[in-house]
Amino acid sequence: MKKTLLSVIVLFGIIQLIPYGHNHDNPEIKSIVIWDNPKTEELFNKACSDCHSNNTKWPWYSNIAPISWLVTHDVEEGREHFNVSMIGYQKKNETNEAYEEVEDGEMPMAIYVLNHPEAKLTEEETKQLINGLKATF
Repeated sequence: MKKTLLSVIVLFGIIQLIPYGHNHDNPEIKSIVIWDNPKTEELFNKACSDCHSNNTKWPWYSNIAPISWLVTHDVEEGREHFNVSMIGYQKKNETNEAYEEVEDGEMPMAIYVLNHPEAKLTEEETKQLINGLKATF
């Protein structure tokens, strides 16, 4: 039992040395969105901006592997598909599909809401965000 516990602790320490997931520099913001109204911007910032902008707020646990790997992957994936900070600069930016992801219940991701309860939108807020994303993009 002691050997197993020691092995787990050593392995945990070793994986901290893997460089992926430790760089939390946010890239330059190259575009500013003109939102259809302030409520859309507020809801987007509340539920979407950590993964879909270059203004990510990196939580403390994003520095600890293997969680840091998952968080970094999710942010990279989110920015790759839809990044409000890169509209007009990023070839693939699925602005026209953003509202569909919210409408289908795909966004915000359940794991994100679990760790960021403020991102859990009410039914009314979800409708407002969907309509706002449609009007904005």
